[in-house]
Formats: sequence, C-alpha cells, structure tokens
Amino acid sequence: MHKYYCSIALLLAGIFVATGSLAEDAAKFDADNFVTLALECVHKQYPNKIAHVLNDDADAQTPKQLYPAFYGCYDWHSAVHGHWQLARYLRLNPEGTHAHSAKTALELSITAANIAAEVNYFEAEGRSGFERPYGLAWLMQLHAELLEIDSPMASIMVPLVMKVRGQLSEWLPKLNYPIRIGEHFQTAFAFGLMLDWARTVNDHEFEQLLVQRSRALYGNDLDCPLNYEPSGHDFLSPCLGEADLMRRVLPADEYAVWLKTFLPGLGKSNWLPIAQVTDRSDGKLAHLDGLNLSRAWMLEGMVSGLPESDARHNQLKASAQTHKQAGLEGITSGHYEGQHWLGSFAMYLETQRGIR
Repeated sequence: MHKYYCSIALLLAGIFVATGSLAEDAAKFDADNFVTLALECVHKQYPNKIAHVLNDDADAQTPKQLYPAFYGCYDWHSAVHGHWQLARYLRLNPEGTHAHSAKTALELSITAANIAAEVNYFEAEGRSGFERPYGLAWLMQLHAELLEIDSPMASIMVPLVMKVRGQLSEWLPKLNYPIRIGEHFQTAFAFGLMLDWARTVNDHEFEQLLVQRSRALYGNDLDCPLNYEPSGHDFLSPCLGEADLMRRVLPADEYAVWLKTFLPGLGKSNWLPIAQVTDRSDGKLAHLDGLNLSRAWMLEGMVSGLPESDARHNQLKASAQTHKQAGLEGITSGHYEGQHWLGSFAMYLETQRGIR
C-alpha cells in the first residue's frame, strides 16, 4: 500500500473539526443561496463541454459514461468544484437548510464504483494531461474538504486522488516554465490549491516538491505587468495568482520583500480597476465575474502573507472589497454559462478557504 494511503487513513481518524471562527464566518455568509447553484448542476449532464481524447470508437460516450462521478455542471472541473462547494457547505452548515440535499448529492456521486471508473479514465492512453492542472487542483480541494468533515467519502476518493498525485509528481519536475495565463492552465493558482491539500493531508514529500518548483519558477520574478490585465477571457489573474501562491511558499518577511519587487506599483491610484462584464450570456465573457471574485480572495491571501505591520494591508483590503462586490453581482444573473461555476468561487471567497 502506498505510504500516503496510510497517512490519509490516519487523518480520517478525525484530526479536523469545524472551529468557532468557521461557524462565525458561516453566520455572516448566506451560503444557502449559493449552494443551490451547485445542487442544480452537479447531476445536470447537459449542456456539456468535454475535453476528451478518443482512442477508438468505444470512447465515443456520453459524459456520464466517461466519468460517472463528475459529469455535471457543464464540464469536469466545474463538476468537481461544484462537489467541493457542497462539501464546504456541509462543513460550515452541518444543520443547514440544504445539508441533507448536499450530503445526498455527494453520496450519489462519490461511490467506489464511480471513483474506480474515474481512475480507469485517467489511466487510458493519451489522458495523462486531462484537466491538468486546474481540475486536478480542485479535486484535491474536494478531498481535503471531505477529510475535514471526517466523511467516509474521503477514503473512497483516495484511489483517484493518489492517481492524480502520481501524475502531477511526474509532471512537475519536467515543467521548466510557468504557465502564466488567466484561464485553466495557469500553474500559480493550481499550485496554491495543491499546496493547501498537501498540508492538510501531511504529504510532506508532495509539499516540498511544490515549494521547490514554485521557488524555481517564480522566486526571481519582478515587475509583473499588471497593466496588461485582464485579458478578455480571464477568470484568474496571472500576477495576483502568483502573488497568492508565493505567500504560501515564503516566510512573511521574505514575502514582503519579494512582493515589493514583483508588484512595485501596488497601491498607486487606480492600480487595479475591476473587470467589466459586457455579456453574461457569453460563457467566456462571463469569466470576468470570476476574475473579480478570484482577485478578491487573492488580495486577501496576500494580506494574510504579509507581516501585520506592513503598510500595504489597507490598500489590498480595499481593493479586495471592491472586487468582491463586483463579482457577486454576476452570480445570480440567470445565465447557466456563469452560474454553473461562480457559486463555487463565491463560496471559496466568502469562507476564506485558502487562508489558514
């Protein structure tokens, strides 16, 4: 048995419980309105956009046949973080209005048979890069959330999580250059989620690999061209995503120095205007609502990584608040193009999932 199966088994003995601060956060955040978006889509098969390598005629199947656990919410990665949202809701609202529905939906998807089929999908020829890195990072977040509510579903997920961990461990040393775009292939954002998972499950080997690669790929960066952002389809900021990753990697004093050279214009007048969404019925243009939400949590993450006395706190917090307000406006637009995933982003932001 792989040694990390043993590590995860120990965690399942119950090392995490919901804390008072989490309960207080839940009281301030109307999670019920957002979790319904995930409940409506995790088992909604169509419309669906698949990124699928066909090796023969037998591979021409429906999304549910291809990956029976995560076939809903328009695409695989959105289905995964839709399930994460349900698990997060259960952690913060174990007696909440939708707790029973969230638990039922999770248990319908995360079964031994479904996870075995997902593993088989990853093992097929030509699929080593499937959903790498964005969807894989969210899969790890889902697993971490289930661990932290001491759910039996966490152990059911272990074969798939270990499959993904193995593929990533082979890929990371080969990655000579970071991927600096504002969509799914961005490495900084995914590395951050993966690091949080590694620290949750006490996987020190994978944590050290991520830290080493993050320092190698980003440690010497300076003067990030924030004025070039956003690109028209961004839902992640290349500059802020990197800054949010490095606060997980560097000690506070070292991070403060690194951030000064990486974002020297931080805090100047109109230094980070909010992204304007022109058409929320267009799935790509609706990405910009997600950009505002992810920028907000990245800015909050940057604050958490700086020394308490750092003069940039107020500037970062103010920008986070304006981006949060702008991003939340798009969640209830009534357009499935955004609603199938924006609720997860709102939950991640409002419950400060990435901040310990």
